[in-house]
Amino acid sequence: MEDTTDPTEIGKHYDARSPIGNEFRGGELHMWYWYDHQDDTPLPEAVRRITRKVTETLGLRPGEHVLDAGCGPGETALFLARDHGVRVTGVTVSGFELGRARERAESAGLTDRVDFRYGDYTNLPFPENSFDAVLALESLQNAPDPARVLGELYRVLRPGGRIAFSDFTLENTTEPERVERFMTTLKLPVLPTLPQWLEYTRAAGFEVAEYTQCGPRVFGMKGKYLKAAMNMREEMADRFGHSGVAEFSRMHRGFFAPRKDQIGYAIIGAGKPHRPR
Repeated sequence: MEDTTDPTEIGKHYDARSPIGNEFRGGELHMWYWYDHQDDTPLPEAVRRITRKVTETLGLRPGEHVLDAGCGPGETALFLARDHGVRVTGVTVSGFELGRARERAESAGLTDRVDFRYGDYTNLPFPENSFDAVLALESLQNAPDPARVLGELYRVLRPGGRIAFSDFTLENTTEPERVERFMTTLKLPVLPTLPQWLEYTRAAGFEVAEYTQCGPRVFGMKGKYLKAAMNMREEMADRFGHSGVAEFSRMHRGFFAPRKDQIGYAIIGAGKPHRPR
């Protein structure tokens, strides 16, 4: 499998995929959540459901300072500022995402409450105890050493602060070639199981408060995503050209290779003890 550890390469990966993904999913690049195959919720709102579900585990309070670690094109951070009254600092290694996020904050008139920076979450430019909460939506998965990244997020979180993140999990190891195609497509150096994610979280010093496995309503609904994407194909072709949409589809082919039972999706909420270990 190709090297997936260089933040610059990960940035290029998102630079190539984010422009169309940003339009498909309403400015948020993470997964969707549909309750069942009869759920006709539009794709952008199904994506926003993940935002809400993960954010709810943080119990945010107005005025708190939140780190959005792997902020994408910025819509999630703006949602946090608008709906929860918090300040948000977002970091990303993608030049496209950084530029688009700053444009969004400017257009929304939220530059006094939302700040976006180019940054590698394995080595954050913030002092210890800088944030009240950390949010990471499908960003930790690109780290070659999840425990190290969680340790860095622990460092910048104040005692008593909270972290919530969502990421893919490995659920079935049969037909490993399908999983390998998935990992290569997403530039995943590792694909932990849910117990492994919990182990990494605790090893970093966090106390796990809750966790949920909702893979059947996320990756298990990949067919609904494909249908929604096909319905938007002509609209995207008008903006990016048919060749651009075709290339976007080609880049994501491996994502759909695993069977539904092979890939799970975990949401984990944890806290930094008031008296750190």
